[in-house]
Amino acid sequence: MVRELVEKVVEIYNRYRSPEATAELVEVSESEAIVVFRGSFCRTCGVIDWIEDFCYVAKDLGLECRLENVAELGEGVIAAKFRIHGGEHR
Repeated sequence: MVRELVEKVVEIYNRYRSPEATAELVEVSESEAIVVFRGSFCRTCGVIDWIEDFCYVAKDLGLECRLENVAELGEGVIAAKFRIHGGEHR
């Protein structure tokens, strides 16, 4: 159930934020998700805001989400680890 909801979060996130920021789900479990973000947003100030937006989309779908860690993988590519819980579809 959590995987399907996180996949839906990625779909909605990309619908409204691409091409400036595009999310790709790398890994998901019942308690965490690893998401890679790509795009021109990496060259702006407020990069964390783009990544934290992922949690706002998740909340709309009934998932509580907290950004735990970010790592720059290359120019225009950032990996983010989120702690998640919930999963009751609203």
